[in-house]
Amino acid sequence: MSGILTWTLMPPSLPVIALVAYLLGSIPFGLLLTAMSGQGDIRRIGSGNIGATNVLRTGRKGLAAATLFLDAFKGLLAVLLAEALSPHNTALCLSVAGCAVVLGHCFPIWLGFRGGKGVATGIGVFWGMCWPVGLLCTILWLAGVRLSKISSVGALLAFLAAPFLMVAFSLAPIMSARPIAAALITLLILLRHYGNIARLCSGTEPRVGQK
Repeated sequence: MSGILTWTLMPPSLPVIALVAYLLGSIPFGLLLTAMSGQGDIRRIGSGNIGATNVLRTGRKGLAAATLFLDAFKGLLAVLLAEALSPHNTALCLSVAGCAVVLGHCFPIWLGFRGGKGVATGIGVFWGMCWPVGLLCTILWLAGVRLSKISSVGALLAFLAAPFLMVAFSLAPIMSARPIAAALITLLILLRHYGNIARLCSGTEPRVGQK
């Protein structure tokens, strides 16, 4: 019954939280940083993606690291802002903010709804929603990349584990807000990695740093 009430008693601030989180997610840090550093339009380099992995293909590791940090930070910030704006039904508001900020990164209004794949932003969301989940997903992500030398392998490994980790560490029922949000974010990440999954199956997925 309590789980149903959590979903049905929508706080008035929820639309504002969703909009602010989406707009925050829509900030294309990879595009901005590469343009300001004189690297041109990142969308014309490598995969055309605005995320850190593609920024790394410019050969500028510092830019890639900054993009990774800022993309993750906006995910964390969206959740923290939602917590500040929601004295009631906090779990629901955090979950909506988390989904909205990842959606904004993947489909930014400023770039004709053509954005990144949401990995760093999603990890940042998990840090804000339940830090042990964020920590474990970060470890899985980095371990997957280190062992395979393929960015998408680490991302898929981390996000496939995320909903189960959220159930275990948030001490919430599986049909409550945080696990459902983790599952929705994972679904979006998988959809955004459709091409990567196809290339992994065919053995043509490029490795980290490969131009």
